[in-house]
Amino acid sequence: MVWPWRRKSRRRMARITIEGAIASTTRKRVLKALREVQQREFPALLLRIDSPGGTVGDSQEIHAALLRLRDKGCHVVASFGNISASGGVYVGVAAEKIVSNPGTITGSIGVILRGNNLSKLLERIGVRFETVKSGTYKDILSPDRALTAEERELLQALIDSSYDQFVEAVATGRGLSTEAVRQFADGRVFSGAQAKELGLVDELGDEERARALAVELADLDEDCKPVTLGKPKKQLLSRLPGSSLVNRLSDMLETELSHCGQALWLYRP
Repeated sequence: MVWPWRRKSRRRMARITIEGAIASTTRKRVLKALREVQQREFPALLLRIDSPGGTVGDSQEIHAALLRLRDKGCHVVASFGNISASGGVYVGVAAEKIVSNPGTITGSIGVILRGNNLSKLLERIGVRFETVKSGTYKDILSPDRALTAEERELLQALIDSSYDQFVEAVATGRGLSTEAVRQFADGRVFSGAQAKELGLVDELGDEERARALAVELADLDEDCKPVTLGKPKKQLLSRLPGSSLVNRLSDMLETELSHCGQALWLYRP
């Protein structure tokens, strides 16, 4: 017996969306959907990205899963929506082709790590931390003191390593040299039109154009409609007026708070 969710879909196209900041919740949802794409043998995947980026590890795992899916013969086309920056770019360059709106905000290729130095505030209100640690750097980025020169050098080396991984992924995915990528991978953002000139995207167009391109690559019927997999669960806030902005701010805040002190591939307007 073949279970319904494992039925073969050789003449159909899958669609997965990545919206908001990329963190563990997004990673789990997308990886589960990608497994379904593989199990049901979809010949093409339309990947819609509308994200400012997110955590390094989560972005890398989605990127790796997309490459494995392509190795199985599935054609992956990414469609950049309103924004596809930083970690959104990292995920996107795993696609065979990228289609972007001319006005899409993209780029922001780089890594950022932030902590909070609240030492002056804590001193003013009479709060002191007593720290017992096993090693010199165990309390690095603690909010009650500034970084030492040695700590800053250590963290910079961490960021540089992560940045090199990002540049290599973009260069490999887009068929560019690492030197060419480094020329524009300094954290700046581009419009979709500028990104095409740089070789970061293949075509300018909307999601419908990306769908049509996937149809061409997989030799599907022209009117083939995508089957959306891994839909995000709707939150209570999503039913309220202005919920889109509220949810977006909520995602950004959650990523900021839960990953404070971690390296992020996240566009910060």
